[in-house]
Amino acid sequence: MAASPRIRNALTLFSSPDCVVCHRVRLVLAAKGVSYDLVPVDTANPPEDLLDLNPYHSVPTLVDRDLVLYAASVVSEYLDERYPHPPLMPVDPLSRARLRLAMLRVELEWVPHVQAIQNGSRVQAEAGRKRLKELLLAALPLFKAARFFLNSEMSLADCAVAPIVYRLPALGIVLPKEAKVIEDYGQRIFRNPGFLRSMTPEEKLLREIPA
Repeated sequence: MAASPRIRNALTLFSSPDCVVCHRVRLVLAAKGVSYDLVPVDTANPPEDLLDLNPYHSVPTLVDRDLVLYAASVVSEYLDERYPHPPLMPVDPLSRARLRLAMLRVELEWVPHVQAIQNGSRVQAEAGRKRLKELLLAALPLFKAARFFLNSEMSLADCAVAPIVYRLPALGIVLPKEAKVIEDYGQRIFRNPGFLRSMTPEEKLLREIPA
């Protein structure tokens, strides 16, 4: 699909101001140090360009010249291959497959509860908080397995997980003391200049990050 004539001949990202899957892609871009044009999107009233480019009218949507990509997982892997330094996936196939499975679980199991808390009814939000907390606690061994999520270095999996951990206070989720490893994991990433660059002004207000 050809890019809209209103889109510059450069990397352009359509992204909502406080969207956990959009934040995932912005974090990949920040980790890569890639410059791009950011188009803020009100999902209730998406811009005409987005309607023309993406049949699902969804965010994030990435435009790279004549290429249009959507779905955070597709966009993230494309960016990691398009801009190979620093690499955000391990070299060996076993580790890559393991991280892909972890990201799929986050996408299918964690993200819907974040969205229910943010956009659902009161009953849906409460159910989402309960279930997301349960899933995080069940994942404690994964947070303990390595310095980053199942990996010794930051990877695409962290780009999917960290925006969720960052939002926990704003989502009304308080983890018990035995889950401090999750907060410690988050703080290692939140203090990174790349994470700060990845955030919108709205996201920066969601929690205070110690210096």
